[in-house]
Amino acid sequence: MTEVTYKVLADLSPEERKELVKRSETDLSFFLEKVQPIIDAVKTEGDAALVRFGTELDKAQGLTVDNLKASEEEFEEAFNLVEEEVINAIRYGIENIRSFHEEQAPEPMWLKEVRPGAFAGDRFTPINSVALYVPRGKGSFPSVTMMTTTPAVVAKVPNIAIFTPPGPDGKVDAATLVAARLAGVDTVYKVGGAQAVAAAAFGTETIMPAKKIVGPGSPWVVAAKRLLAGVIDPGLPAGPSEVVILADDTVDGGLAAMDLLIEAEHGPDSSAWLITSSERVAKEALAALPKHWANMTEQRVEFSKAVLTGSSGGIVLARDMDDACALVNEYAPEHLEILSTKAFEYLGMITEASEILMGTHTPVTIANFALGPNAVLPTSMGANTWGPLSVSDFVRRSSIGYVTPKGYPELAANAKILADYEGFSSHANAVSELREQYLKD
Repeated sequence: MTEVTYKVLADLSPEERKELVKRSETDLSFFLEKVQPIIDAVKTEGDAALVRFGTELDKAQGLTVDNLKASEEEFEEAFNLVEEEVINAIRYGIENIRSFHEEQAPEPMWLKEVRPGAFAGDRFTPINSVALYVPRGKGSFPSVTMMTTTPAVVAKVPNIAIFTPPGPDGKVDAATLVAARLAGVDTVYKVGGAQAVAAAAFGTETIMPAKKIVGPGSPWVVAAKRLLAGVIDPGLPAGPSEVVILADDTVDGGLAAMDLLIEAEHGPDSSAWLITSSERVAKEALAALPKHWANMTEQRVEFSKAVLTGSSGGIVLARDMDDACALVNEYAPEHLEILSTKAFEYLGMITEASEILMGTHTPVTIANFALGPNAVLPTSMGANTWGPLSVSDFVRRSSIGYVTPKGYPELAANAKILADYEGFSSHANAVSELREQYLKD
């Protein structure tokens, strides 16, 4: 086996450091070229193209234009197929996710009297239609269904549709259907990949076009979102999974190694780094990885080894915690665990991370499935400008202004000065004595 990637931060050149923070989706040129014909086919052929791609790319059997949408019978069957303890865990997670996101929901409208007789504020209304992408290629993800549907339902989006790849049997993953129903969504399409993004953007005979699409996906999905950004709002950039475990010398390296594998096992295109200031922790983590791999399934071992022995994952030894935190901010990770008995001491040093999980009892696992904050997060340095998926992603904000006769004169006088200065005569006329004459009449 190739050795786990191990880097000493102080020894890296600027070019090597830049290479360290690169993600698998940084260069999408290959995917952009391959995705365009798929988009074109869906736009022109509609449902027929979706069936063809589902059969050819997803290897789904029995897919037809008549069963692209999951039926009520399939929902009922799903509840019989999924074990009761799994259903209860999904219900538990949705309750926590809903409780968290209800706190995010903005007031429908607010107004402030900015000057006597002049009012300004915001109004929030739900987006009319939203597509939620739930991946499936390297596993099934009812948790993504929970995380995408719940804030959309809390935001009261009237038209919510889930897009997810069909399995070999031509059906939707049963637990995904359970999560959708428990969250309050009944429209699920057996469509994945770039073709799902195209279907959501243009619509087909079966599928109503959406205004926005959110949810994580492969580079194929990310590329399609980028190409169709002028047709549909692609939402936050959510691609292959990534994590940074930031550990100091107060924790066991074996624990750090265990948590490093959480996101590394998603797939070979994931990114996972342990960044520590402790050589002891680094060595303990290296020694513990084989023991943890012995307790994982073969496929997940294969995925995580590919990550940790390649250029997108491994262990980085920093000079001190200041140095380590600086690298975290440069990396801008999707998930960040601060593994320390004094985690809050480092929180103020972290500015560029979408999700920050504090202490030794808050692994990514708990955040992904049960805690409440949204686990659909920006990747590929998206944390520099984006936050986690939230209720605000499903509402649109309109500014509200209302000026009374009492407030008008002062505002009009100041506005006219600037309109004249900028050379906009019609702007100026609209707040001049001409308006006052109309108001008198």
